[in-house]
Amino acid sequence: MKKIGILFGMEKTFPQAFIERVNAMAKAQNLPVVAEAVTVDIVEQGNPTEYAVMIDRISQDVPFYRAYVKNAAISGTAVLNNPFWFSADEKFFNNALAVKLGVPVPRTVLLPSKKRPDDTTELSFRNLKFPLSWPEIFEHIGFPAFMKPHSGGGWKSVYKVENADELFTAYAETDQLVMMLQEAIDFDDYFRCYCLNGKYVRIMQYEPRNPHHLRYVSNNPPASKEMLEMVEKYVFALNNALGYDFNTVEFAVRNGVPIAIDFCNPAPDADLASVGAENFEWVVEHAAKMAIERALEHKEGQNNLTWGTYVKDACNGTLPQSIQPAMKSATKAVEKAVEKAVEKAVEKVAAKAAAPKAVKVEKKAEKKVEKKTDKKVVKTAAKATAKKIVKAIPNDDLTKIEGVGPKIAELLIAGGISTFSGLAKAKVETVQAILDAAGPRYRIHNPGSWAEQAALAAKGDWATLATMQDALKGGK
Repeated sequence: MKKIGILFGMEKTFPQAFIERVNAMAKAQNLPVVAEAVTVDIVEQGNPTEYAVMIDRISQDVPFYRAYVKNAAISGTAVLNNPFWFSADEKFFNNALAVKLGVPVPRTVLLPSKKRPDDTTELSFRNLKFPLSWPEIFEHIGFPAFMKPHSGGGWKSVYKVENADELFTAYAETDQLVMMLQEAIDFDDYFRCYCLNGKYVRIMQYEPRNPHHLRYVSNNPPASKEMLEMVEKYVFALNNALGYDFNTVEFAVRNGVPIAIDFCNPAPDADLASVGAENFEWVVEHAAKMAIERALEHKEGQNNLTWGTYVKDACNGTLPQSIQPAMKSATKAVEKAVEKAVEKAVEKVAAKAAAPKAVKVEKKAEKKVEKKTDKKVVKTAAKATAKKIVKAIPNDDLTKIEGVGPKIAELLIAGGISTFSGLAKAKVETVQAILDAAGPRYRIHNPGSWAEQAALAAKGDWATLATMQDALKGGK
């Protein structure tokens, strides 16, 4: 009989529901598996526990339990989540790994603790520049921003700061905590996703700004199929790399791009009162399935822990690939969403510019969307998009055509006719339709000769054009 144990603390609803579900499923399928609450008594070094699988819901807060589950794991218990990996992992590394995987994350920098650790002096920090390059940090992150522990959770010691003064005031309160400063994401939608056993995913719309018991109540419309597929790919990419068996990943969606906010949760919230009945039912069912699967796969005398691809690759001397094959479609979707945002910004800039150059358009477009989208992706998209759009930017002064004044020139540009050659090729009916749509004031103009005039202007035959225009009145 394979035993499954659950180690927990103040939780009230999930542990018992989990035990009952495992036992019900095992009985219905006649499986040699039984679940119970873990009982800890004498912990002797190197001695195995009676459990094939142990769901750990508390050791992140209790050092004694953390030592206990490591001792269990070294003797073959499949502890979920891997206690060795979580002991080494932290949120800043999570973000760094996400960058290498190609998963969008907020711009983030690491800050040294405001107060020196015990038993250290200023000599311990001779390699640290003092003061830090704060202006560059502020320019990179922007305001508002969030400052939070690089290794922590539960919204403990998290500060939202609007400016440098607020940051330094908050920083003074952080004592010996190592902090991260992270850009604030102004999001349109938000998701919290369970990921169990590296294969079970539940995407939940979530509103972190609501009171705790209402955070799974969202007024946003259902997400598109494309968005859900993109989120799911990111969830798998992160959890497979990290190696977590039971985790949640949170995404803030900005300009159609899901940005991973938090994905280092050793004991994700699974309480009925906070997650709601439907989500609670899903997580109990799939946690039970995961535990049973791992119990049946358990091998005596072997290491039964889950190790992520980051550790596995590191053993082979390789770094995470910047874009994994499974991420390609999601990455393309991100680039497409970013390109749309950049294109809109470029078009706005182009419409106001009399004779803009590509580089100016590119830089202005970047500034318009930089605070709303990943900086590196924007630069790439802006450069590519600007080159496309600049071709259609008015480099020719259309008012040189008899009958075309500044207002009509703007109408033609808005209608996609921005050069002499473009006007020369345009049909009279097309130009007339542009004028008609603008109202009676412009409908009376006759564009009959504009194409012929524009053809001469495009060739640079100004003498012939001048002769022609001498015989014209208002373009007729």
